[in-house]
Amino acid sequence: MPPSPPASRRWSTATTADRAVGLGVSTRTRGAYEPDLPTGADKTAKVRSMFDTIAPRYDLVNRVMTLGLDQGWRRTTVNALALAPGMVVLDLACGTGDLSTMANRRGYRTIGADLSWGMLAANRTGEPALQCDAANLALADRSIDGIVCGYALRNFTDLAGSLREAARVLRPGGRIAVLEVAAPPRGLMRNGHRIWFERVVPVLGALLSDADAYRYLPRSTAYLPSDVGLRRLFLDAGFSTVGRRLLHGGLSQLITATRAGLPEPPDTRAAR
Repeated sequence: MPPSPPASRRWSTATTADRAVGLGVSTRTRGAYEPDLPTGADKTAKVRSMFDTIAPRYDLVNRVMTLGLDQGWRRTTVNALALAPGMVVLDLACGTGDLSTMANRRGYRTIGADLSWGMLAANRTGEPALQCDAANLALADRSIDGIVCGYALRNFTDLAGSLREAARVLRPGGRIAVLEVAAPPRGLMRNGHRIWFERVVPVLGALLSDADAYRYLPRSTAYLPSDVGLRRLFLDAGFSTVGRRLLHGGLSQLITATRAGLPEPPDTRAAR
C-alpha cells in the first residue's frame, strides 16, 4: 500500500523520511524510509486485523519480549495519574486489560476502548468497554478524570485527532499517562536494544504468535513523531505540562500531561 503524498501527510501517517525534526524513538537509521507501511484506512484495517489475530497470546508475547519488565512499566503509568480513588479512568486501546486491572487496584473506576474486537474478547477485566476508533470515542465531553494508554500511539491512524479526542472527553485538570516504545539514546545499550527489538522480537513473535504482526512491530516505530513533535501534538490537542520520562534507560517511555483549563467545581462534577 503506497504512502500518501508528502504534501498531505500528518504525524500519524508519516514515515521516517518526513521528519523535519528527526525521529525520536526509532532504532533505525535516521532518514531510513519505510515505503510499504500502510496509511489512512488501509492502516486502520491492518491494525484491527493484526490485533484480532494476536489477541489470544498477546500477554504471553509481551511478557517474553520485555522479559517481564512491561508489568512494572504499566504500574508506573497508572501511578503517574495521581488521581483520587473513585475517579473514572479510560484505558485507551485497552487490549486485554492490563492497565485497567492495575487502575482498578488503585481504586479507580475504569472504562476500556479498543479498535479490535479480538482484543476486547480477550479482555478479562469485566469492566465496561467500547469498540471504537481512538479518534471517535463514544463518550461525553469532560466525562473522564484520567486516561491511560499502553503502546498504542503508533497504531492510531490519526494521531493528532486521537489526542484531540482524548482531550475532549477528559475534564479540565484531568490527567493522561501514555506508555510507548522508545530506544536507549546511545552506547552499547542502544545497540543491544536494536538487535533485540528488530531481530529477536520478530523471531519470538513468529514462534509464539504471528510472524507478520511481530515483523511489523519494530517497523511501526516509524509512525511516531520526534520528542519535540509529539510534545507539540499534545499541546495543540489541549494539554499542558507535558512531560516525558525514559524507563529502564530508554527501553520504553512514559508521556504525561494535564488537560488544560480550570478544574470543575466538585458539585458540578458530581452532577455528571
